[in-house]
Amino acid sequence: MKERLPSLVAVLLLGLLVLGTWWASDYALRSIQIDPPRRITHERDSWSDRFTMVRTDAQGRAINRLEGAAMEHFPDTGAYEITAPRAVGHQPGSPITEGTADHGTLEERSDRIVLNGNAHLKRLPDADHQLLDVRSTQLIIEPDRDLVHTDRPAVVINGHSTLRGKGMRYDNRTRQLTVTAASDVKISGEDQAARNAGSKKNAQP
Repeated sequence: MKERLPSLVAVLLLGLLVLGTWWASDYALRSIQIDPPRRITHERDSWSDRFTMVRTDAQGRAINRLEGAAMEHFPDTGAYEITAPRAVGHQPGSPITEGTADHGTLEERSDRIVLNGNAHLKRLPDADHQLLDVRSTQLIIEPDRDLVHTDRPAVVINGHSTLRGKGMRYDNRTRQLTVTAASDVKISGEDQAARNAGSKKNAQP
């Protein structure tokens, strides 16, 4: 019995040490306040006045530019809300486009810019293209596809011709313009003559 006594005392002391350590750890955890997980709300986490974003291609050429009077980022949607946005597209081989509005949203994946309130898009004229002017309450720009569209009423001025309708789609790569449910179309004589001349030229061998 006397030979076992030191072993029993050692086991007892070890057990007391383990219990004491557990109690101290539990007491410390209960004493220290742990912050709950942060709730993601619609509160801006970053913002800026008079900002400019520039996107370049693999060759380092600027192909998209987005600027505005103010910008706010919201973590719940991942979107940038922009005051007085101006979006400029300059894809190689395509005419320059410029979109403006009262307010804009750059969506989380940066693949769509939604222009709201006095939305206005211009395809600037050059040696080969006339001015294309589009106005609506909302226009959606897809910079990667060089595309603009809306499902709302729109007024499109293409050269000297005017088209009105509900819904519009313009592909700046192919220069294809589609106005859905057109309610008013006015083709100028100058544009019609140019179209006829183009048709005859294409028909020649």
